[in-house]
Amino acid sequence: MALEPRRMLRGALAGGIAAGVWALQQPLDKRALRCDYDDVELLGRSVLPRAARARWYPVGLLLHVQNGAMFGAVHAGVLGPALVRSGLPRALGAPLVAQVENFGLWPLGRVSDRFHPARDELPRLTGNRSALAQATWRHMLFGVVLGELERRLNRDAAELPVPAA
Repeated sequence: MALEPRRMLRGALAGGIAAGVWALQQPLDKRALRCDYDDVELLGRSVLPRAARARWYPVGLLLHVQNGAMFGAVHAGVLGPALVRSGLPRALGAPLVAQVENFGLWPLGRVSDRFHPARDELPRLTGNRSALAQATWRHMLFGVVLGELERRLNRDAAELPVPAA
C-alpha cells in the first residue's frame, strides 16, 4: 500500500479542524458534566515553565490542533483505507479509531496525575468518571467531524456526482 501525500495532507487539515471543534466545545461539556478537565490546558501547562503557565491556552491549542492534524493524516493515509478494505462502513472508521485511542491511552491519566508539571492545578483523572465521559464524548465528536471532513476533502473520482448531459 503506497502512501498518498495529498490524501494525508487533506486528512491533516480535517484533523486540525476537528481538533479545533473539540477545543471550542470544551467549555460546554465542562459545564454540562461539572468537570474542569480540559485537554488544551493539560497540553499547554505541560510545556510552559511555571512562571508562564497562566498563558497556557494558545500553546495548548496549538499543540492540540497539531495532534489532531497528525491523527488526521495517519487516519487518511493508513487507518481509514485499511478499515474500509476490511468492510467497515466508512462513516464508522474515524469515530472507532478515535475511541480506540481514547480508551487505549486513558490509563496514562495515572501518569499525568503523578508527574504532570501542573498536576496540583489540574483535576485528577484517575477514577474520574466525569473526565472519562468528557474524553469519550470529545473523541466521538472529533472522530465524526474528522471522518466527514476527510471524506469530503478526499472524495475519490468514483464518488463525485456525474454531471447531467
